[in-house]
Amino acid sequence: MKLDILAIGVHPDDVELCCAGALLKEIQAGKKAGIVDLTQGELGTRGTKETRYAEAAEAARIMGVSVRENLKMRDGFFRNDEEHQLRLIKVIRKYRPDIVLGNVLEDRHPDHGRAGHLINDACFLSGLSKIETTDDDGTPQQKWRPSYFFQYMQDWYHEPSVLIDISSVIDLKMKAIEAYRTQFYTGTPDKGDTGPQTYISTPDFRESILARSRMLGKRIGVKHAEGLITTKIIGMENLSSVILNET
Repeated sequence: MKLDILAIGVHPDDVELCCAGALLKEIQAGKKAGIVDLTQGELGTRGTKETRYAEAAEAARIMGVSVRENLKMRDGFFRNDEEHQLRLIKVIRKYRPDIVLGNVLEDRHPDHGRAGHLINDACFLSGLSKIETTDDDGTPQQKWRPSYFFQYMQDWYHEPSVLIDISSVIDLKMKAIEAYRTQFYTGTPDKGDTGPQTYISTPDFRESILARSRMLGKRIGVKHAEGLITTKIIGMENLSSVILNET
């Protein structure tokens, strides 16, 4: 299956928190999108691997992605090395996305930045024909390099390269996030996990997600937006492709 967009997150819920709005907009426009989680989030304080899988599946259903898979790298201990790069290259060549969305290169959680560099390197190396990989059936894979790798903003603020208007899908994005009942405050404590409170399980953290999207939306004259970062110059078909901020 060829995907238009592949969103990659080091932990299940990274994609939902940081770029679900952009992903939803593309899916609603008829694009095929998928999600790959690098780890099972097994070091998370709340919930278990099993609950994370169930929550990730529910979030994927809410967003309408075409595929979601988990590479089962070790949470907290994976490396940006040849072994892990090759595992990710196989996935990129399998789905041949035009655009990859992935973790930011520097952030509060060390897994985020390490994953960002891993994704960035794998996207480039995947386009080299002399790096040989095979699919699950042993068939040689063809080289493939995505046109763009966009990093999504996580805990730390980074100046975005582009802002995406997600006003029309903000409620659906929050529903996808709330699928992770063991991780986040949902307003229905009877349906969540009763484990210890963490940085991300408070109502304040949920509000911070909305506050950031409002702040970014204000910069382009809309209610809610997500910011994406790229080191590659963005090309446009024409000047009419720009959404003008009239505020």
